[in-house]
Amino acid sequence: MHSKLLILPALFCLAASVSHAEEKASEWKSMWDGKTFDGWRMNENKESWSIDDGRIVCHGERSHLFYAGEDKPFTDFEFECDVMTTPGSNAGIYFHTRYQDSDWPRYGYECQVNITHRDVKKTGSLYATVDVADPPAKDNEWYKTYIRVKGKHITIKINGVTTVDYEEPEGKPAFSDSFERRLGSGTFALQAHDPDSRVYFRNLRVRRLE
Repeated sequence: MHSKLLILPALFCLAASVSHAEEKASEWKSMWDGKTFDGWRMNENKESWSIDDGRIVCHGERSHLFYAGEDKPFTDFEFECDVMTTPGSNAGIYFHTRYQDSDWPRYGYECQVNITHRDVKKTGSLYATVDVADPPAKDNEWYKTYIRVKGKHITIKINGVTTVDYEEPEGKPAFSDSFERRLGSGTFALQAHDPDSRVYFRNLRVRRLE
């Protein structure tokens, strides 16, 4: 009987410890302070990026804004942000990518941002892998982007509607010599696509799934 009394408190402490670990893993972290580009790194054409009234604005020649707020690469995660496009605009949200000085990012996947741009791959697409033709969002209105990676599975939701539910095949080869388009680990990046596109981002946050 005494041994049972000793075991019960130990089990309670273990359960409390597991619960605490789960709570810690589920904490969301803000990726942007809403005022500066601290924790972010621009590559070419830095003038394509600005901040206006708590919004990241991309408008100009091709450029990418890489998240540099944490040293540890992201593997399994949940990511959320608000996006607003203007008519005819194109942009993107990369994940599992790496900083590079110029050109389109070689590594990782892109969640497409495009409602009425001429590119037929629309908002919520996993670019050139799972393409969406009719996104549940409109120009000049904020919409919520959600991206989840767990193991080899990628989920993308736009305004709560699942647009991508994709399991990457084991041993998937690189898409081409220029683009990997496969999972690994890395960081996030926002894309400024062209001078005719103006897109806004806000409320960027992430949490690791471990």
